[in-house]
Amino acid sequence: MLWNRIFRYELPTAIEFGNGSVKELAAHVRKLNGNKVLLVSDPGVQKAGMTERLTAVLTKEEIPYAIFNEIEPDPDIDGVMRGKELAASEGCDCVVGIGGGSALDTAKAIGLMLGNGGHIRDYVGINKVPKKGTPVIAVPTTAGTGSELTIWSVLSDKPAKVKLSVGSAYNCPDLALCDPELTVSLPPHITAATGMDALTHALESFVNKATQPISEGLSVQSMKMIAHSLRTAVAQGENLYARYDMLMASLIAAMAFNPTRLGLSHALAIPLGAHFKIPHGTVNAILLPEVMHYNLMGNPDKFKTIAQIFGMPVDHLPPWEAAEQSVVAVRKLKRDVGIHQTLSDFGVTEDALDKIAEEAMTSGNIPVNPRKPTLEDLKQICREAMK
Repeated sequence: MLWNRIFRYELPTAIEFGNGSVKELAAHVRKLNGNKVLLVSDPGVQKAGMTERLTAVLTKEEIPYAIFNEIEPDPDIDGVMRGKELAASEGCDCVVGIGGGSALDTAKAIGLMLGNGGHIRDYVGINKVPKKGTPVIAVPTTAGTGSELTIWSVLSDKPAKVKLSVGSAYNCPDLALCDPELTVSLPPHITAATGMDALTHALESFVNKATQPISEGLSVQSMKMIAHSLRTAVAQGENLYARYDMLMASLIAAMAFNPTRLGLSHALAIPLGAHFKIPHGTVNAILLPEVMHYNLMGNPDKFKTIAQIFGMPVDHLPPWEAAEQSVVAVRKLKRDVGIHQTLSDFGVTEDALDKIAEEAMTSGNIPVNPRKPTLEDLKQICREAMK
């Protein structure tokens, strides 16, 4: 394939990956010249004892900390500002986020706000942050969002029922501290949903119009690892080999889409999640096969490659039939890991589709999608996902 355009790949975040790596948290705080930590968590992570694992490390090394755990599944802009105020009042000069995407997105935004004035609303959009904030270390406990190194924080304005995205290289954590052992206690349904979210990241980046050689290679490797290990991680949560693969797959999928953005699944997932409270990984899993089917004609060669990655016997099929097998493979994976819901199960009805499609059309993921959709196309994808 000939590449005849200029592209940029940048990864501001350092990565430390491996079983037991959280034991080195205190050393990493000191390398970032941190003297007091704001530990951003959520009630579920705290209840599971994971927050305590980090505070034990900090206490042992005599690093003081304050805890902010007012994080909901859809983190809101008010929470970011409350966390920023707590960090400022406590004199925290390093932020450590532990949890899934909600906790990490909030931690990143708090760090950003500690170094920049105004309100988090001021930075909604892309590249609107003027300067780097307070150092942030991101410790993921799920294998899906990739928030530990992406430029994005997705936050809710709950009264308005909209989601707002802050995107900037200054929003990237200084360090992604990735310990697969922290994902072992994830229940099967969360393992499945977050794994399908990671697949959607890798796949949408791979087929979209902004993909480039570095992202493409990362996407392929991520999809191979998910195809090999997601079912095992769901069925055998204690299997550290599968957990290692899935956390790595999530991480490198994020490395793939960070510079390329995504596609229609994510464009639709944002308004659907905001209006109908559908968990992000679940809504992507529901949408992905339908979006793939719609996008096939936009990049059939790439979809044939996806079918091959998932082990579908396509070598002797005509190109179009080979591409279609990618949809069959992903639909089967979704069902195998226990995701059987439709959009209708979450209350999505025909009369909501105009608003959903109109909001989705404003997403920056629309221009890079391999096929240019109309409003009616987006509504029809949702109709298929309602069945």
